Amino acid sequence: MNSITSYDPVLLALLATLFTWLMTALGASAVFFVRGANRKVLNLSLGFAAGVMMAASFWSLLAPAIEMSAAQGSPEWLPPAVGFLLGGLFLAIVDKVIPHVHPGCSLNEAEGIKTTWHRNRLLVLAVTLHNIPEGLAVGVVFGALASDITYGSLTAAIALAIGIGIQNLPEGTAISMPLRGEGLSRRKSFMYGQLSGIVEPIAGVAGALLVTLFTPVLPYALSFAAGAMIFVVIEDIIPECQREGNVDLATVAAMVGFVIMMILDVSLG
Repeated sequence: MNSITSYDPVLLALLATLFTWLMTALGASAVFFVRGANRKVLNLSLGFAAGVMMAASFWSLLAPAIEMSAAQGSPEWLPPAVGFLLGGLFLAIVDKVIPHVHPGCSLNEAEGIKTTWHRNRLLVLAVTLHNIPEGLAVGVVFGALASDITYGSLTAAIALAIGIGIQNLPEGTAISMPLRGEGLSRRKSFMYGQLSGIVEPIAGVAGALLVTLFTPVLPYALSFAAGAMIFVVIEDIIPECQREGNVDLATVAAMVGFVIMMILDVSLG
């Protein structure tokens, strides 16, 4: 067993996801210093986030899940495939149930069940949905440190948390600035913006607890988080960052985000 398991993986997951939440809050604080939302900056930020999430899905989640499946004696492709598809299905269901609207969209384009909620709340919920698989991914990776199966290291788990935190920085800005544009005060825009990240510690602790209590589900849990993140990237983030025609800018930002997350995982893992 890895020596780092002398630390409580659930506590580490909590601390790591509190860091990612803090980065969301830091990004949301831009509303105090920037006057108006710039669509190019928003598209760049979302593209970067998409790149980080895609890289993390493979390097930090799917690749280890494949290795663990082989170590457990299962077909190395089966648990990752099942978990990946279940993660996407879970987010698809959540996406259809929770009411939300993406920045730049009208209330007529709101998704989820019909509601009379104000547009501001629906905007926050849209980003909150993005943060569920991110928090889950960080929690599962830290929870894996308690496993008897050799897996990575504490530095690899920290690399994922850093990567998610980095992409949360512009993501926080991407929600607080549109809220300010909707007429909210700077203070309320910041409060709602950082609130969108509160789901990450919750999902992180839940993911860590699950895999520490039920070790055999670890490859499924890792790939589940990967599937959920890829669903968010394809269904929400990529279309959103290309809404205003800044396709090249968003694409370059996505590639930069992918490379940064890859370097973090490979160099620290």
